Amino acid sequence: MLKISGLNLPIIYNSNGYENVETLKKLDGYIDVYLPDLKYYSNDLAKKYSKVDNYFEIATTAIMEMYKQVGKVKLNEEGLIKKGVIIRHLVLPNHLQNSKHILKWIKENMPNDVYVSVMAQYFPTYKAMDDSYINRKLSNKEYREIEQFLYTLNLQNGYMQELGKHEEEYVPKWELVD
Repeated sequence: MLKISGLNLPIIYNSNGYENVETLKKLDGYIDVYLPDLKYYSNDLAKKYSKVDNYFEIATTAIMEMYKQVGKVKLNEEGLIKKGVIIRHLVLPNHLQNSKHILKWIKENMPNDVYVSVMAQYFPTYKAMDDSYINRKLSNKEYREIEQFLYTLNLQNGYMQELGKHEEEYVPKWELVD
């Protein structure tokens, strides 16, 4: 916790999950909350969409190190997180098996008290608009299938974001100015 002027503020490390464990070890004791993404089970998807190798192995090793450092989620009196790990996973359209593998891995390899946030707000931007697999938002049917799978796994602290409708409205309109 960072203590400034009497405030107890947690240090939060928001991460894409693709982290070097040696770097994380240097952060041990400084970070209160880790918010890593666990995007891809398939290394082919990771290579295609994020241009990285060995994503799943690197990200899961990093997430286990994060959990080792800060442990399970601890909330303050107001219900705000003050310590722990929340693994986030963004469901991609046409890639439900990827999401199912991710959630199953979490269930089988992480402690029962780990928090999981399944995110459904994906919408295509930039080059994703040209990819027939991810050029649209998640459908209601896809959402319901992943929601059911999440409940079937019975992850103790798993929750699923509601299917979004207007996320793209919050993205700034970046324009080049001459």
